[in-house]
Amino acid sequence: MLQREQLRIDVEANMCRSKNFLLAQHAFRVESESMSDTHPLTTTAFELPGYRVVKSLGIVRGIIVRSRSIIGNIGASLQSLVGGNISLYTSLCERARDDAYKQMLSHAGTLGANAVIGVRYDATELSPGITEVLCYGTAVHVEASGAPM
Repeated sequence: MLQREQLRIDVEANMCRSKNFLLAQHAFRVESESMSDTHPLTTTAFELPGYRVVKSLGIVRGIIVRSRSIIGNIGASLQSLVGGNISLYTSLCERARDDAYKQMLSHAGTLGANAVIGVRYDATELSPGITEVLCYGTAVHVEASGAPM
């Protein structure tokens, strides 16, 4: 009986954490799937004009590890024979960066942040054809400073 009660408590705690995560994710929802659309309170700078940092919540990150399929590699090899932009690899890179960015925003949301400053990307080849993309920054809570933006 105790084991069953503990299981019920664990399930309820996980549901609560999941609900908080979903609420935080909703708060940081990106309106469009396009790479050109970003969260309005993210920046590569360390300050947001018109806002003041009330609380720094720490480093947040999103990590994606991707590889191209054999068929994708063959297609990209054919594109490289012609020269120019290799669109198969470009789209893979864009998707990986976008996914890492969204993970970073989700991580920031779970900490209670409403902005991320100092956003950076990094990529590392883990092995031939397998790449890690990291998006990171500092999660902060900001308030409008009252000064004109």
